Amino acid sequence: MGIYETLYAFRDAFGKYMGDPGTHPWSQGFPRTDQLPGGPPIPTAVSVTSDHLKYPKAWGMPALREAIAAYYRRHYGTDITHENVMIFAGGRPGIAAVLLFLEPDIRVRVASTEYTPYFDLLRFLGRPFDAVASDTHNGFAPPVEELTRAGTPGRHLVLMSNPCNPTGVTRHGADLERLVTAARSGKVGLLIDEAYEFFHHDPVSALQFVRNIDESDIFVAGAATKGLQAPGIRIGWIVASRRNVEILGNFSSFGMGGVSHPSQCFALELLEEKRIALARRAVPDFYRGQRERYGEAFRRLGLELFTGDGGFYHWCRLPGGMTAGELNRRLFKEGAAILKGADCDMLRRGDASPLANFFRFSFGPLAPESFESDIDILRRALGQAISR
Repeated sequence: MGIYETLYAFRDAFGKYMGDPGTHPWSQGFPRTDQLPGGPPIPTAVSVTSDHLKYPKAWGMPALREAIAAYYRRHYGTDITHENVMIFAGGRPGIAAVLLFLEPDIRVRVASTEYTPYFDLLRFLGRPFDAVASDTHNGFAPPVEELTRAGTPGRHLVLMSNPCNPTGVTRHGADLERLVTAARSGKVGLLIDEAYEFFHHDPVSALQFVRNIDESDIFVAGAATKGLQAPGIRIGWIVASRRNVEILGNFSSFGMGGVSHPSQCFALELLEEKRIALARRAVPDFYRGQRERYGEAFRRLGLELFTGDGGFYHWCRLPGGMTAGELNRRLFKEGAAILKGADCDMLRRGDASPLANFFRFSFGPLAPESFESDIDILRRALGQAISR
């Protein structure tokens, strides 16, 4: 996976692991894990009883499943129940399990610019897929009609992150509703990764448009890793029809063994309604401010931005033919790194990729007070001065 190649190269060049003191984790996809302005405090303890030391249930802790279902009912008006929720050790294991159990005739359809682990999951699981152009010509937002159109005989599953990692482009409103509607046709399924749900103003979920999920072919992946600011507890979930949740639960019983009970207890604390109400305001507000602040400075540096209005990344094109690989070689000397755009190319075209001079900059973990230092480092690496 491209991000780990970057991390290993950084360690070899700088002599420290990314995230250690003195490094600048612009390549990293994690949020701040402290209290944001106006946001809820982060729990510092959780009660664990002797029952929580027993094996967890295959589908997840009943109280957590119900809390997740209630959250979506309350904020998006859907009619799901706890029987539509399956708990995993993070969002990616849930996505991997859905792909693992696709029937053999189903092809996956994915945008050509997407979350880098999707390529590895599809390759190692042996899932055939078709890449739909996602580039400067369509603003990195392939039309819904291209994603859902009938093509080769048989059925297909659309796999997408929303807001998109790496671009921040966010499907919402009528655009998102058309995707959900297509997943009722019996020919098109939708696996939508909503890890960055809170990082759009306002938060957005496909479940807003789902009624009677048991008659659809939709899978919604969520997690505590981003908006709930707790990536280390490794809690994620899949919302789907009861039949599909039953299949995933059966898999858990022999292939996963359930998910850490103490971690599930911690996630339950994070989902307390008063806390969620604060987080749904504070997270979008804080990260919108960071997005705008860095975006303005990047434009003054001569970077061309194709960033959407979600997530906590900037999606940038380098000037003067510089590649992201060259930028990283310069940044490594400063203790910084970005994710190369070519690592988000679902066709993995390497140096020949049209994304070779793109990069993803993460402001997810950055404190506001690091801004000036960040811009100075990037200015030196680009060899340009910001016009003042």
